[in-house]
Amino acid sequence: MPELPEAENIGRALKRAMCGKSICRVEVFSPMMRTSLLPLNDAALEGKTIVDVRRRGRYLVAELDDSRGLLMHFGMSGVVRVEPPSVPKRKHEHVFIHLSDGNIFRFECTRRFSLLEVHPGCDNGNFPAVLDKLGVEPLSDTFDGDVLFTAFQKRSSAVKIALMDNATVVGIGNIYANETLFICRVAPTRKACDVTRQECNAIAQTAKKVLLRAIECGGTTISDFKNVDGSEGKFVQELQIYGKSGEPCPRCHTPISSIRLGGRNSFFCPECQK
Repeated sequence: MPELPEAENIGRALKRAMCGKSICRVEVFSPMMRTSLLPLNDAALEGKTIVDVRRRGRYLVAELDDSRGLLMHFGMSGVVRVEPPSVPKRKHEHVFIHLSDGNIFRFECTRRFSLLEVHPGCDNGNFPAVLDKLGVEPLSDTFDGDVLFTAFQKRSSAVKIALMDNATVVGIGNIYANETLFICRVAPTRKACDVTRQECNAIAQTAKKVLLRAIECGGTTISDFKNVDGSEGKFVQELQIYGKSGEPCPRCHTPISSIRLGGRNSFFCPECQK
């Protein structure tokens, strides 16, 4: 599933490719992905200009010049491209947005868990109201150990589940939560309320570093994720623990363990992480 670094890279690429371009025509080939795509046909998007593309958590908004925005989420397998019309339509491409420079924004999603909707209230750097309940951005100045410590004090769930709660901090997905807790030597199974303030400071600082490094690497490709240009995320080459069950810990050489937490695979070193 594309997480924050992947969404950030997609957003930067779409901003370069789409900003300043007008929408000439919209083609909807499937009735729905996560939600119905049919409203795109009636949204009167033709003639509107894309003025910005920005990210909130794992969502992107392409702001239009009439204060509306195209809200995107990439689900499990969403891939977007901006390509010339000479490229044949792929089987699972569900929406084409024809741009004034002759290129086409294409939204592909094999599993149809992605989202593309039109929402009001997206001018002046704003995001649609449906995102109001999302927590603090992990790369913002307002995210720190105090934010985590305050939130964790109210939680008896596993710290990894609490760290991935989008109502607290948005966009730290499974891959990056695993890597962050390993670096901080905190077991993912620990109760969040038992994590110390010092450990929360380390988790917040490390999460920022891990996410920024993943963005530099173009994200992480495990199976489906591809950037707008078709390239794969290279951070997979720097993963220390995610997906490495049974392999030796890079610190102490103890075999890495894996369990299911909150329905997601969690990887940890039983020796290093306490």
